[in-house]
Amino acid sequence: MAENKIIAVLGATGAQGGGLADSILNDKSGEFKLRALTRNTNSDKAKALAQRGAEVVEVDIDNHESLVSAFKGAYGVYAVTFFWEHFSPEKEMEQVESVAKAAKETGVKHVVWSTLEDTRKWIPLEDDSMPTLGEKYKVPHFDGKGESDKFFIDNDVPTTFLLTSFYWDNLIHFGMGPKKGEDGKLTFALPMGDKELPGIAAEDIGKCAFGIFKRGTEFINKRVGISGEFISGKEMADKLGKALEADVNYFPVPFDMYRGFDFPGADDLGNMFQFKHDYNDEFLSARDITLAKSLNPALLDFEGWVEKYKKQIPTE
Repeated sequence: MAENKIIAVLGATGAQGGGLADSILNDKSGEFKLRALTRNTNSDKAKALAQRGAEVVEVDIDNHESLVSAFKGAYGVYAVTFFWEHFSPEKEMEQVESVAKAAKETGVKHVVWSTLEDTRKWIPLEDDSMPTLGEKYKVPHFDGKGESDKFFIDNDVPTTFLLTSFYWDNLIHFGMGPKKGEDGKLTFALPMGDKELPGIAAEDIGKCAFGIFKRGTEFINKRVGISGEFISGKEMADKLGKALEADVNYFPVPFDMYRGFDFPGADDLGNMFQFKHDYNDEFLSARDITLAKSLNPALLDFEGWVEKYKKQIPTE
């Protein structure tokens, strides 16, 4: 019966998984049921999902048996990992391997895996145009995910490889929004030069994943790249200025300067932006806005996202 199609969503209270959880709960067809997987079933977000009819299950992504238990009886799994909690590609890869094996062991029919490019396919470790990090990576939070694609392939798990884009939400939660200088003027700093950046609202990633599940087997064993808009730093600054009713200047930060910023992961992100800049054509062509819109008709472009969330964007 269609009612029995359970989607087990890792990170159901987070940004990506939350978008998918909402989509499942709001879908009037009832084709899928939400099994919300979370580390803390007592959190306000977990309780809110339970009140809306979700099955809320505690899971420890570092415990294989916990994953097996959480996936049992599920038709689909949404797999996403949380690199920024530990900054370890090795730990991330261990988690993904465990997810893939648990999906295989429990007979999951469709995994949507939130992944990214392994940048070392473009920039070998010996290429000194970009610093090598941790001796084995160019962009650790990309490379670990990209390398982990093999676990689903090697375990013969029916998988859609969902290539995501830059979260516009980083302007709210990651300190990447416009900043007020000593002169009181706002500056939006982004290390993209004059190149376009594929971006997306984090919630739209989950909504696109729902569109993939709705399309059955169409995207199994395929790579699907999504974005809400390809947009330059200057265009982002102009749209931010319009929404915030202030002048916002765009500053294309040099990569080396960004890598030297004093926050955890600055070197990783500096390399990420350099990769997106230097291989811009390849990075853009891997993402399809039209397809994303077909999967998620409510897809936001940058202007729509800013209008929706402008009151949450810090400018100090």
